[in-house]
Amino acid sequence: MSDLKVFRVGADGRDVELRGSTVALEVELQRRVEAGMDQMLGIRFLASEYPTGPWHRGRVDSLGLDENGVPVVVEFKKGSDSGVVLQAMSYLTWLKSSRHEFEALVREKLGEQAVESIDWRAPRALCVAAGYSWHDRVTVGDLGRRWPIELVRYRVFDGGLLSLQLVEPVVAPTNTASVRRSSAPTALEAVVEADEPSALVEVPECLRALYGELDEVLTDSGEVEVVPLRHYIAYRRLQNVASVIFRPSASHRAILLYLRLDPDTVELEEGFTRDMRGKGHLGTGDLEVRITSAAGLEKAVPLIRRAVEAA
Repeated sequence: MSDLKVFRVGADGRDVELRGSTVALEVELQRRVEAGMDQMLGIRFLASEYPTGPWHRGRVDSLGLDENGVPVVVEFKKGSDSGVVLQAMSYLTWLKSSRHEFEALVREKLGEQAVESIDWRAPRALCVAAGYSWHDRVTVGDLGRRWPIELVRYRVFDGGLLSLQLVEPVVAPTNTASVRRSSAPTALEAVVEADEPSALVEVPECLRALYGELDEVLTDSGEVEVVPLRHYIAYRRLQNVASVIFRPSASHRAILLYLRLDPDTVELEEGFTRDMRGKGHLGTGDLEVRITSAAGLEKAVPLIRRAVEAA
């Protein structure tokens, strides 16, 4: 993980580095992120300081439902706390054993439709702290898909600036190579490894080659996670970068790509790009890109890279 540097132009026209710091009180960080959780993390806020009962003996800092319908526990630490990963694991255990309670909370806060969208296959934990040890990163890397825990490093700066930076986990080398895996599994690999592959969206044979090329473009930065879901495949960092949906019919064979980009910043082209604001669709993202060929994918690459870089 590279250290984040923030600069502003000084009175003499030269860049001056802003020194980051931590919050005075942990609750300041928690309340600020909770207030903007949807925008900052792609998570709909449900509850704060939620009690886990006599067995787990704790309170989850924040509970939420992410944009893909996945339950999330969020833990905050003012500084660097080596116990945060174990705490996240404990709360994930509670969450997996408390489906009815969580669904009742979602029903109360977001309505019945949100309950029906809940995906219980891989509840997540998100830790937000000033820093993490090497051992934290190794542990999270080793837990892998069975215990989806993400580490986010925060900093505050003068002028009310808040930065959130996703921390890369450390994945142990394999027996056959001494190199670290730098990217998440492809969507096809993830579908094969999933406990319930039949519950995931399938890649149609007629679009598999084209989708393979698209997947490479979406993941070539090494920083985008692939999340196969029931109706679409999500590509995300802290929030979804893109959603992929397949249309395999012979007359309208296409891959629909929904990007987290403002359509007002794109020159829309009929039959290729479309503004989806205010229009219901599966997945997330306001810009639809219709990809039907290798040439169409090549034309979409600049838009994909913009979405990834902005995430």
